[in-house]
Amino acid sequence: MKAKRIFSFLPLLPLSLCYAQTPQPESAEKEKESANVLDEVVVTANRGEQTIFEQIQPSYKLSEERLMLRVEPTLGETLNRLPGVSSTGFSPASSRPVLRGLGDDRVRMLQNGTSILDAANLSPDHAVSADPLSAQSIEIVRGPSTLLYGPNAVGGVVNVIDRRIAEERFTGSAPSGSFGLMAGTPDDSFSQSVDLNWGSGPWVLHFDYFHREMGNLEIPGFARSAAQRAIDEPDQEQARGFVPNSAADTEGFGFGASHVFENGFLGFSVSGMDSDYGVVAKDDVTIGMQQQRYDVRGAIYEPLSFLREIRFNLGYSDYHHTEFEGAEIGTRFDIEGFNGRLECMHKEVAGFEGTFGYEIQVSDFSAVGEEAFVPPVDTQKHSVFFLEEKEFGKLRYQFGMRLDHHSNERLATDDLGPTLDVDNMGFSASTGMIYHITEEYAASASTAYTQRPPTNMELFANGPHYATGSFEQGDSDLSNEESLSLDLSIRKKTGGVTGFANAYYYRFHDFINLRNTGAFHEEEHGDGGAHEHEELPIFQFEAVNADFCGFELETVFHLHAPITAEQAEGKAAAHERRLDVILRSDYVHTENRDTNQALPRIAPFRAGATVEYSTGPFTSYLEGQYSADQNRVPENELPTDSFFLINAGISYKTTIAGVESTCFLRGVNLTDEEARLSTSFVRDIAPLAGRGIVAGIRTQF
Repeated sequence: MKAKRIFSFLPLLPLSLCYAQTPQPESAEKEKESANVLDEVVVTANRGEQTIFEQIQPSYKLSEERLMLRVEPTLGETLNRLPGVSSTGFSPASSRPVLRGLGDDRVRMLQNGTSILDAANLSPDHAVSADPLSAQSIEIVRGPSTLLYGPNAVGGVVNVIDRRIAEERFTGSAPSGSFGLMAGTPDDSFSQSVDLNWGSGPWVLHFDYFHREMGNLEIPGFARSAAQRAIDEPDQEQARGFVPNSAADTEGFGFGASHVFENGFLGFSVSGMDSDYGVVAKDDVTIGMQQQRYDVRGAIYEPLSFLREIRFNLGYSDYHHTEFEGAEIGTRFDIEGFNGRLECMHKEVAGFEGTFGYEIQVSDFSAVGEEAFVPPVDTQKHSVFFLEEKEFGKLRYQFGMRLDHHSNERLATDDLGPTLDVDNMGFSASTGMIYHITEEYAASASTAYTQRPPTNMELFANGPHYATGSFEQGDSDLSNEESLSLDLSIRKKTGGVTGFANAYYYRFHDFINLRNTGAFHEEEHGDGGAHEHEELPIFQFEAVNADFCGFELETVFHLHAPITAEQAEGKAAAHERRLDVILRSDYVHTENRDTNQALPRIAPFRAGATVEYSTGPFTSYLEGQYSADQNRVPENELPTDSFFLINAGISYKTTIAGVESTCFLRGVNLTDEEARLSTSFVRDIAPLAGRGIVAGIRTQF
């Protein structure tokens, strides 16, 4: 956020003091992270404080130290190397996670358990308004308990967790926090971040700020793929060595305050984010995104004899997304809304423990300008849900249900039609179990039925979308998207080999697919006698029957010494020296059952190997990432070639006068390979970055 916008919030700070995230003890978490990621605790969709190993649903956590070494400008690229996670890869500043081939409105993006309330789920050119630089950790959860967050979590949940609202008292005598600097190629990036926490008695305060600048992305060859160049016009200008219009400037801040009392807490935070970035699909189009956000979060422990906890979240967001065509405003997207959530966690009743609650989300969406291809829409979502668990010795059983009512009211416009109300009821149910075969092995299975109501974009889009270079058409007659899913998992947490393997199958009825029809819409620009004609491919939202099936695998070979149960549970320090070989792989197969063709923008088979070595203050890694070619594509979509990326990194920790600093250096795409993501809308005009080096330092005090 530009400085003047940040300072405009300062008058709110005294008010904020009336109502932030205490730094959690880091030693135990770091020991667990070094020893075995399966015994970290995730908070997303977890009401029993189970570790990843103990949870029924497949989960993954990128904690603070590992996040620091792997952070990228966007959430999509930061998480892209994890099993089962790919990204939309629209641009260096706009990349959203894709889980198991499912993206857009099928992956729910959360910030501290509350909806982010932006427009990133509507189009790949819309950046997620949560930045990895402000995160303490990032959690990914799939499986039955994601129904706690609604039918648009059928693919999974990505929860960005920060320290802005504390849940525990600050125990230090002086302020604590961190300061980080990072710079690198091949995008001439420079970023800085600061995080402060302090408090006295029941009051805990927090402040964070980050800023990142990036130039145009350097690449090894042509920006446009060989297949695309073969069908381009002969006089088409071909950029080489860089991706045109890929620069970005992003800034944000957060302030929070909490009152932590004996049996609960109440906190308030205000945050903002401002991002200006280029649209690689159009050389003269840039986007200015701003979000102002206010959150209130609290909990009461043991409020009644039968309740363990009552927890509530309230989030309000004022989001603006302006697309500029040169210096002129082309289209402005505005979303104003709030998300409220109340959960009650009850104690054991007839052997069952669980949670029940209510969620409401209200948003007003409008688009004004030349590219206003979606009419103004007022949306209301009301949901009730419950999730219950019971243990039978080594077996734990879980089941839950959720009922959603979605109301979309399309407001009247001259171009897109009269007022239209579309109401949908959605029902979701899930059940699952986990069996602890031994102390080191566990197996889980779950199944879920979900009804996802269509979004306003899927219902009402009708017009040119220059940021993606397409003409998009919705269908107001679309009904609920139904899915039946099956998830199987096996995990091992101790010994010389640890890891997990997941297999899944989704069967969709009326899967809402955005298909390139192969037809073109001719657009005319200009005034008076000067006119420009442009043909845009027509993309249609349509309901099809579809299957998704695949697997995710991570195996860690602990070559120096095996992981003991005490280390895995955080009761013993990790080994001073560690040598691990990590193998990862994933694959998703999709099919349109109506045509026996693949669905668009699906990741191919991927595999990777990483060697990690640490001794004392040194940590280093060398990794190779293979992505197969993707030839299973529908009509009117080009295939992508395989690629193999080599990355490496090293870090060193030092403590001076009680202040710990970590210096790190990492190399990306060291062989300067041309790599294009098959999941990207713009893969044929914007490959991944070429060879680069990133260096940084992070100081904790």
